[in-house]
Amino acid sequence: MAGRVTAAELVARLRREGVRGVVRRAAFELSRRTGAEVLEATIAEEDLADPLDARRLPGPLGRRPRRGGGADDGGGGVAAIRAGWVSTAPGPGSGGHTTLFRMISGASERGLDSTLFIYDPRGGDVRRHERVIREHWPWLDVRVRDAADGIEGVDAAVASSWETAHVLAVRGTAPMARLYFVQDFEPLFYPQGSLRALAEDSYRFGFRTIALGEMVQAELAGLGVASELAPFGRDGDAYRLLPGRRPRSGVVFYAKRGNDRRGYLLGKLAMYAFHGMHPEQEIHVVGDHVRDWTIPVTSHGHVPPEGLNELYNRVIGGIALSFTNITLVVEEMLAAGAIPVLNDTGHARAVLRHPDAVWSPASPGALAAALSEVVEAGDLPERAERAASHSARLGIGWDRAQDVVASTIVDAVERAAERPAASTGRTDPR
Repeated sequence: MAGRVTAAELVARLRREGVRGVVRRAAFELSRRTGAEVLEATIAEEDLADPLDARRLPGPLGRRPRRGGGADDGGGGVAAIRAGWVSTAPGPGSGGHTTLFRMISGASERGLDSTLFIYDPRGGDVRRHERVIREHWPWLDVRVRDAADGIEGVDAAVASSWETAHVLAVRGTAPMARLYFVQDFEPLFYPQGSLRALAEDSYRFGFRTIALGEMVQAELAGLGVASELAPFGRDGDAYRLLPGRRPRSGVVFYAKRGNDRRGYLLGKLAMYAFHGMHPEQEIHVVGDHVRDWTIPVTSHGHVPPEGLNELYNRVIGGIALSFTNITLVVEEMLAAGAIPVLNDTGHARAVLRHPDAVWSPASPGALAAALSEVVEAGDLPERAERAASHSARLGIGWDRAQDVVASTIVDAVERAAERPAASTGRTDPR
């Protein structure tokens, strides 16, 4: 164990590393000494479930008669299905929350009555989380409740992450249909160990499962878990080619420091190498603010969709990395005529079939070389228009995914689910 730090040593560290460096060192040392793995976890121990218990939970009771009867409103005398959605606390710019909220909005448009249950393992004030939602997703019209008070008063509840699947199994014990909207194969987020095993266990709860994209569906199938397929989409109103041919320059990198699966360090090193090849090209960084790079960059931080579309209409291309499910940034860039360089994986190629996407081995030098070829191409305006035109022809919106999610919820409520034997470890698709 390290000895005590003297005042002189502390002053020297402050000069050498700055306040943030010293704080980081102290936090790491505290975690090392106490074994505080909980600092990395996003769920309280008491909210962890076991698949055997989850499979014994009572299923849905079916549709409820509408008070007063009558079928003249098209409801056949039956009340609208009450759908609960269980989510972690959102932060501004969260792509996963944005996709989930799109599904909630689509379900509401299709006649479901939605309530959002926010799960905060640290016991934060749900009103604060609601204010974040109202400010950053003003188009989402949904009631917000605290999952800590219980997940009840709904006909169906939808988990949206491995943590919230556990929470639903523990706190949603009333009769209901239980579903799981899987946006990524989350065991891949962790090294071999407890969190990875707990994430994988969440797929064995017997919930009706909806997979976002072919990659997730294939990974789930490898565990013997059947799922409905909800196809990827993009916001066609926000991301598009702006009128008038504009000169393009510079490149962009979407930085997510806290998500190693998004390749932050690899992208940073690739941008360093690219800057050595093309120092004349401005490097834009969006997502997280960066202040510790030793090359010149324009750090934008969080940018709303309209601003991102303007930026993607200005730059030539950029780097968009993901080591699990493909990032939505790729389709958004292409729709605006910016050419993305991606790390080459079979799963990503199965999801994205755009001819203007550039695939590269996942090494800094290879990514930098691929991006250099993009900016050196002689047909930049034509390529940008071709990429955007191809995306527009595909017409990829979120309607199909919303249809799948809403119809699966309705189906899960309207007919009794058959429960497979607990020993199989498989989810019955029906």
